Amino acid sequence: MRARRATTAVRTPGPRRHQYDVLVVGAGPAGMAAARAAAESGSRVALVDDNPAPGGQIWRDGPGILLPPPARSLRHAVAAHRRIALFASTRVIAAPAPHALLVENDETALHLHFHNLILCTGARELLLPFPGWTLPGVTGAGGLQAMVKAGAPVGGERIVIAGSGPLLLAAAATARRHGAHIARIAEQAPLPRLMRFASTLWRWPAKAVQAIALLDGRYRAGSHVVEALGDDRLRAVRIRQGSGTTELACDRLACGFGLVPNTGLAALLGCRLDPGPDAIGVDSCQRTSLRHVYAAGECTGIGGSELALLEGMIAGYAAAGADDRAVALVASRDRWRAFAEQVRTTFTLDPVLKTLARPDTPICRCEDVPLSAIRAHPDAWQAKMQVRCGMGACQGRVCATANRILFGWPVPTPRPPLSPARIGTLMLEDSPAPP
Repeated sequence: MRARRATTAVRTPGPRRHQYDVLVVGAGPAGMAAARAAAESGSRVALVDDNPAPGGQIWRDGPGILLPPPARSLRHAVAAHRRIALFASTRVIAAPAPHALLVENDETALHLHFHNLILCTGARELLLPFPGWTLPGVTGAGGLQAMVKAGAPVGGERIVIAGSGPLLLAAAATARRHGAHIARIAEQAPLPRLMRFASTLWRWPAKAVQAIALLDGRYRAGSHVVEALGDDRLRAVRIRQGSGTTELACDRLACGFGLVPNTGLAALLGCRLDPGPDAIGVDSCQRTSLRHVYAAGECTGIGGSELALLEGMIAGYAAAGADDRAVALVASRDRWRAFAEQVRTTFTLDPVLKTLARPDTPICRCEDVPLSAIRAHPDAWQAKMQVRCGMGACQGRVCATANRILFGWPVPTPRPPLSPARIGTLMLEDSPAPP
């Protein structure tokens, strides 16, 4: 029997100010694990997420989607726990005080006060520009997976999936289960590197089994997108394989080059970021450079659901003062961190991917700013001020990350509001007095 979908309602309506021992932002695997661990340790917990149901991107619900048993079990545990208040469909707008966040849902705005904060803000897909990447029919690999889970019809469509990382195989499997024909999976990592990675999977048997289950005969290593072709929509894609180029007719192209940690809220709060992976820096108990702020999951480095769950539990126990229970999980976490490092090394991006865009290729899709206009400026600030790069609807979430890869520009620290907000919500930013 299919599990009942979680309610979209905020479970704790009432006053506009609430006080909690632990506030968790993000209800993916790490966030749910953190909330449960903190609540089991006696803390009053609030769990905030901008989706209508817990699960995050990796456990996204949708029509015809049966979540895996760990996801259903954890979701049920969070929903049933009397010490956890779930704020679904709720967006973080600002941080008006060191121990308070201003949030907004479809009905009202709230000040959530806390003693400790746990950031489980996940990751987003890395999209790199190439000719034709703005054509209708071109999405990210994770974007395709999310659309299919939400009910987008792909039955009978010819789909090319390209880019880098394990997400390509997962997206292909999701589309295939819904009737799509996978014409090609183009992985930019070279075959020798992939073979070395495969030879280490005996250390993580569950991942070896998962990799075997996702194997696809149309998977090609050492290949990448050169150009998406079409007029009013996508018609074909040109792919480089070794020294040759091939052209494949298709209805959709899903192209993603891995994942990027979501660190905007952490940067706004003043948490230290690790410059290498552009992730939130944490200590052995998941504490950030701010003593009252913890972080767990993909926002501290891309590592998969197994690592996210362990990091979430460690952060939850530590934030609730149960340090002995947190320390007991460190060895298991470090084992999965070793797997994450193997993935990072294996799927390191080929520098050639920085050269795909032509002078007229749009880099900022929202404002239609081409590469030639952006390249004329020395940094992200000048590009934003002079040609509006990053000033569109996504507020630089796509182009700022791409520009870091293309030009080495740091991703700008965001300013409030972090999400589009109502005027009435913004008026509450200056009144965060605790209840």
